[in-house]
Amino acid sequence: MGNTNTGGPAYPSPRWEGWGSPQEGMTLRDYFAAKAMQGLLAGTLKSSDLSLIARDCYQMADAMLRARDA
Repeated sequence: MGNTNTGGPAYPSPRWEGWGSPQEGMTLRDYFAAKAMQGLLAGTLKSSDLSLIARDCYQMADAMLRARDA
C-alpha cells in the first residue's frame, strides 16, 4: 500500500490509563471501501471477478478520501 491515504482509524478509541495503546481498528479507507462494496453487492453486478470488484471499491474509497481533503 505504501503512502496510501488511509484516512486514519474509522472508530478510534482513546488510550485509557494503564490499558496500553489505542485500538485503531479498521481505517476510514477500509470503511469506505466496505460501504462501496455493500452498495455494489446490493445491486446488479456487471462482473463476477471479485478481485476487480475489490479493486474498484478501494478506488472509490480513495476518491472519497480525496474529496474530503478538497
